Amino acid sequence: MNPRARGAAWLCAALCASGAAAQSAYPSKPIRMIASGVGGAGDFTARVLAGGLTARLGQQVVIDNRPGGLIPGEIVAKAQPDGHTLMLVGIVIWLSPFMRDTMPFDPLRDFAPVTLAATVPNVLVVHPALPVKSVQELIALAKDKPGVLNYATSGSGNSNHIAGELFKAMAGVNLVQVNYRGAALALNDVVSGRVQAMFATATAAAPYVSAGRLRALAVTSARPSVLAPGLPTVTASGVPGYASESTLGLFAPAATPPAIIARLNAETVAFLRASDTRERLLKSGIEAVTSTPEEFAALIKADMARTGKIIRAAGIRME
Repeated sequence: MNPRARGAAWLCAALCASGAAAQSAYPSKPIRMIASGVGGAGDFTARVLAGGLTARLGQQVVIDNRPGGLIPGEIVAKAQPDGHTLMLVGIVIWLSPFMRDTMPFDPLRDFAPVTLAATVPNVLVVHPALPVKSVQELIALAKDKPGVLNYATSGSGNSNHIAGELFKAMAGVNLVQVNYRGAALALNDVVSGRVQAMFATATAAAPYVSAGRLRALAVTSARPSVLAPGLPTVTASGVPGYASESTLGLFAPAATPPAIIARLNAETVAFLRASDTRERLLKSGIEAVTSTPEEFAALIKADMARTGKIIRAAGIRME
């Protein structure tokens, strides 16, 4: 073997050995998982995942709840890239640059995607007094009365706001946003008839739909959802290409060794694919999903390109 080939072989062996060592030694201490504020789908999913990873990795995974869309990203962007600081966060992490003038991190540069973890679809619901029984009828009515119909949101930049603005842009209608401080307040005013429509989570809307106090028109996910059985998608209802749902994913700091990312991905995916895990999440209105790190990174870039354009056109600003 010539010296150059011998050197290349040595380097390859050294890199493989270091990667294997990093993976076998990981984790060497408790893992901190940054999650959203206490309560809600993000917090619940994080706690379920933390219990699963604690058992699979042999180290305690401790949840650190941080309210606000940007605080988890700011912490993880500055953390040591050793796999002992992670975050389970939603779309606000990669869509926030379109809603703010300054950012404490770059979502593409500062984080290493590990895997998709969960999705929470919304359901387009209307008050029964509104004379529509389908998405097409809603679009027709909105076009006949531009700027008259309204819809409730739980905060500017939240998933239900983005779902509504995407619907307006793709359906070519003018619905007026009525903003509330919280999803429960928003949904209550749709139920009472003060507001006419909302893109509410499937679980929150279900009791009111069953009682006839709300009418469900479609689910916002790309495919039919088990959380909204029998309900068509917005795409199948006449708005081709429409898809909008709250997505949760697991991230590590950028420059985390590939061997650690691979270990985290393998253990997380295995746990989320277990039937008991999926059932536990479904009971709380959450669908478990998984991906490779590369697939997750591609989804983020595609969502930034598509949804970011809608956010800027609608002038959505993060509060």
